[in-house]
Amino acid sequence: MQVVLAVRADLPAWRGLADEVEDLFGPMVDDPEFQAALERNVERGTALCVRDAPGTPGAAIAGGVLMSVHPPRYEVSWLAVSTAFRGRGIGTLLVRSALRDLTAVPGIVEVTTFGPDHPGRHARGFYEHLGFEPTGSVSADGTRQTYRLRLQAG
Repeated sequence: MQVVLAVRADLPAWRGLADEVEDLFGPMVDDPEFQAALERNVERGTALCVRDAPGTPGAAIAGGVLMSVHPPRYEVSWLAVSTAFRGRGIGTLLVRSALRDLTAVPGIVEVTTFGPDHPGRHARGFYEHLGFEPTGSVSADGTRQTYRLRLQAG
């Protein structure tokens, strides 16, 4: 498994991954805002992916992460792993690769993930395993919560 920067040829495969996870995230494939954000991240080099066929731009995407980078503040804007590839460490590989490239320390990385009342709440344990800590920021309906990771020098 190799994490690479996404390229324009990967956009249809990213849409395929987004379609697969819409039951958790809500509508994205036909959302112009999501499409624009995806294209913007690819263009600025903040979209990382693992392709099903390494070295083949446009191949199916096993997983992908979009980052918002405003040092010393960073955000995991979107992370998804295809159902067929879950449990193989792809999510961990993607996040660790994204974090490795961050330059401003000390810094803060935030992610808004599923809250305690959401069917995707298992993602909370995933982020905790990576060192993120829950904040008090929970949506009113309990479906979303912000997690934070502090970047330290050394």
